[in-house]
Amino acid sequence: MTYLAELIQTLRDAAPEQLGLLFDGGPVIWLIAALSILTVALVLWKAWRLALIGAWSGGRRAERAVAMWESGDVESARRLLSGRRTCRAVLARSAMDSFRDPHLSAEAAEQETVRVAKRLMARLRSGLRPLELIATIAPLLGLLGTVLGMIAAFQALQEAGSRADPATLAGGIWEALLTTAAGMAVAIPASAALTWFEAVADRLRHEMEDLATRLSIHAPTPVETGLKHAAE
Repeated sequence: MTYLAELIQTLRDAAPEQLGLLFDGGPVIWLIAALSILTVALVLWKAWRLALIGAWSGGRRAERAVAMWESGDVESARRLLSGRRTCRAVLARSAMDSFRDPHLSAEAAEQETVRVAKRLMARLRSGLRPLELIATIAPLLGLLGTVLGMIAAFQALQEAGSRADPATLAGGIWEALLTTAAGMAVAIPASAALTWFEAVADRLRHEMEDLATRLSIHAPTPVETGLKHAAE
């Protein structure tokens, strides 16, 4: 314990003023700092995953393929999507294959399209739960740190009795409030990123629903896709 205390004191002395705030805020602010690192990692990972599945590609190739399908050029439409890994292309190609499969009934083709859509929606929404959790608990951790800090500050004031120094009390209060500010500083970007990613997922869901509906209307055996249930 003595060695640990000396190590912490050495780090405090060597750290610049910004890092010194971590030591002043107590253990709770270290948890908030860890959440901030996790938030940045999640946002970067999610943006990368969305880029891989074509969230910002515009879906022009899938639109062209569906237009070919509607005009009756089925084979060209399927070839245009061959090897594509974007969410729109994967769903469109799967729907085309299902609607043209002679071994599948209309109901089976619909169920297969919905199954693929659900799988794609799960990929689109992966990683959003942790961001939602961080946005919820970060300000609560900040409030917990503030309450603990205020308790410690008033305990010190009680022990000092008539010799209490107002400056010491003020210093303890601002250190306690530091955790609340840190919690909000983590929760606000996490909440903003969560809202943005959810908006992207909803936009892609509507686009895929539209593509699948158009494919089903012009399928050899028209079926209703029921894609809207994929987001449930």
